[in-house]
Amino acid sequence: MNIKNVVLALAGGFLFIACENDDNTAGGLLLGDYENGILVTNEGPFNNGTGTVSFISDDLSTTEHTIFNKVNNADLGNIVQSMAFVGDNAYIIANVSNKITVVNRYTFEEVASIDTGLENPRYFTAVNGRGYVTNWGDSGDETDDFVALINLETNSVEGAIPVDFGPEDILARGSTIYVAHQGAFGYNDKISVIDTGTDTVSDTIDVSLVPNSMQFDAAGNLWVLCAGKPAFSGEETAGALQKIDVQTNSVSTTFDFNLTEHPNHLSIDNGTLYYSLSGAVFGLSVTATTLPRESDFSGLSIYGMTTKDGKLYTTDPKDFASNGSLTIHSLDTKTEMNSFEVGLIPAGIYFND
Repeated sequence: MNIKNVVLALAGGFLFIACENDDNTAGGLLLGDYENGILVTNEGPFNNGTGTVSFISDDLSTTEHTIFNKVNNADLGNIVQSMAFVGDNAYIIANVSNKITVVNRYTFEEVASIDTGLENPRYFTAVNGRGYVTNWGDSGDETDDFVALINLETNSVEGAIPVDFGPEDILARGSTIYVAHQGAFGYNDKISVIDTGTDTVSDTIDVSLVPNSMQFDAAGNLWVLCAGKPAFSGEETAGALQKIDVQTNSVSTTFDFNLTEHPNHLSIDNGTLYYSLSGAVFGLSVTATTLPRESDFSGLSIYGMTTKDGKLYTTDPKDFASNGSLTIHSLDTKTEMNSFEVGLIPAGIYFND
C-alpha cells in the first residue's frame, strides 16, 4: 500500500470511529433489529404447533410476526408461556414443551436451549446472576412443585427449591423472591418467600385464594391481586387486592371484591395500580382507602394486560383460532391510540428498551 492509500485509509478509519462514537452518544447505533420495541408472546395452539413472538417497533410503524422462526429457522415450542430479560438475553418459556429458549434480546438469534430439569415451567426472574423459574411439576401431583435454579453462565438447571403447589407469578426485590401460588389446576392461597442467599423458602404468607399477579409500589410494599375461586368450582369466593408489609411478611391492607368478582392482571404505573375485571380496567391509587366504583375502560376483551408510561396495553385472542391483537390506550385521555394484529393467542407484553 502506498503512502497516499495509507493516509486515505487512516482518514477513513478516523471518520468511521467518529461516526460510530456519534451514533453511540446519540443512541442511534442499534444492537439489533428488535431493539426498542414491544415484544408480544403468543401461546400458539395447545398441544400442537408452536408459540411465537411478535415485534412492534417503538415508533409503532413496523409489525413483524414469528421473529424467532425468521431468524433461526426453528420453532419455540408449545405453549409459549412467558418471557423475561437478563442483560442482553431473553428467556422464552415454552410450558408444554418443558423448554426455555435463550436468545439475544436485540437480534433474536438463539444462544442456548434449556430442556432438562423443567416440568411445566411458568415464569422467570433472576437475582445475582441466577435464574429462578416456577414449575408446576406433574399437574396431577400437588407435592412435586418447585422453583428451578438456572445457571445463567452455562444456561442449565443446577438445582430446585421445593415449594407449595401451583407456583405461578414470581417477583424479585433485592435478594428476596416472592412466588404467588395460584394453584395450577387447583386453588391455593400462599406467597412463598425465598431467600436467595440459601435458596430456601424462608417464610410463607397467607393471602386470599388464587393470587394471580403481584407488583411492588415505590415504597416497597408488595401488592397481590387474588382472583378468588370461580363459580364453576362449586364454592365461589370473592377476589381481593392485598398489600403486604415485606418487613413483617404480613398482610397490612385488604380490599375485598364482591362474591362474583374475580380480578386479574395487576400492573402499576405512576403510583396507580390497574387491574382487569369482566372486560373493564380499573385504576386504584396506592394511597386509596376503597376500591373504585367506576372503571377507566370497559367493553374490552382482555387476555393479557400491562401498563407503562401512561399507556394501557391489552391483548385480545379473538376466537383462539386466528391471529389476535394488541391494543394501546391512553391512560390519560381514556381513548384508543393504536391496534395491531399479532399472533395466535397473544398473552405476554414486554418492552425491549
